[in-house]
Amino acid sequence: MDRCTKPIAAKDAKYPHLFPAFPGCDSGVGLFTTFTFADRNCREVPDRELSRAASLPGELAVSAVVDAYMDEIEAIAEDNRVDVIVVARPDDLNDVNLPSSKNGITTNFHDLLKARALPLGKPLQIMRRSTWDETAPPPPNRSRQDEATRAWNVHVALYYKAGGVPWRLQRSSTDLSTCYVGISFYRSGGTDTLDTAVAHIFNELGDGVIVRGGTAHVSKEDRQPHLIGADARQLLLNALTVYKREHRTLPARVVVHKSSRFTSDEKDGFNAAADERDLHALDLVWITSSENALLFRPGSAPPLRGTFMSLSKYEHLIYTRGSVDFYSTYPGMYVPRPLGLRTAQLSVSPRELGVETLALSKMNWNQSRLDGRSPITLQTADQVKQILRFCNPERDIATRYAQYM
Repeated sequence: MDRCTKPIAAKDAKYPHLFPAFPGCDSGVGLFTTFTFADRNCREVPDRELSRAASLPGELAVSAVVDAYMDEIEAIAEDNRVDVIVVARPDDLNDVNLPSSKNGITTNFHDLLKARALPLGKPLQIMRRSTWDETAPPPPNRSRQDEATRAWNVHVALYYKAGGVPWRLQRSSTDLSTCYVGISFYRSGGTDTLDTAVAHIFNELGDGVIVRGGTAHVSKEDRQPHLIGADARQLLLNALTVYKREHRTLPARVVVHKSSRFTSDEKDGFNAAADERDLHALDLVWITSSENALLFRPGSAPPLRGTFMSLSKYEHLIYTRGSVDFYSTYPGMYVPRPLGLRTAQLSVSPRELGVETLALSKMNWNQSRLDGRSPITLQTADQVKQILRFCNPERDIATRYAQYM
């Protein structure tokens, strides 16, 4: 962190926008902010606790290490003098190749620690030694980013977790105030067959809140989890209640994203909630990972990021990954595939929906690159549900998204 107060050179002058230099972290450059550390806010996990945990097998070792870390994290959080707690991950903890338990859940340090820390109300930034130590190898099957990119990614994440807004959605003064809700499902550690719904809610600034919903049921038609109408209604009502509590107002328009189709029961439930809250507009969009369609353009480069096409009145596709003129290259390793946008209910034009989806794919503050594949509403799904599976389903959860990322 001290080294990052000074500029860090770019990786490659050939692609200055793809691998930009880090300008340093200070009040006059970069994110125009500084980090303040104090000895009283720094604590060490005792070596004897780590050694004792290392002697235990598998999941017991992970749990014991998390217990040791939580003792120190709780002591820092109790003083309430910090915005974010930076955690140096234990170097020798092997939680990568642990076998799954009988309900298919694999315990790892990152997810279990974040789940245990949710009640504290303080976001964690967990860092591996390979992030700051050039001599330390990265995790298996992962490559190390250049130092400037690592600095950008860490500082953007810390800035957001501390309450800053690194960037926001563009919107016209004539646009309706909009709330974006992603619906996903997860299986908690205490159940074998039941899926719980969770809503990921964002406004134009990227302020995110998380709301847990009712139990989902797997449909015999598509083998995907779905909500009954009453639970769909209650989930959206809860989401709007939390949104109003956080932002002091209700949105005029709500856009609901799912990675599975909307059943008629779900549509009725979501619309019932919209009617009760007197929303001006409610859009329901099923986002697929691919429409089994590819587009081509002259030459050998993939389609431009942002390429949009309508396949029918209710089926559209958009390339959220692809060639980027600003980067002067296609930054991916594989042939990009478009996202499918299947509309169950829409108040704007398909083209406007495509523009909005593309913008939402840039709202990932875990990295500084602006070419994410999924919109933030669904991008958060895996992060959040990996942590919620370790939470007691009977207890309230933290609502601030920054605590999950």
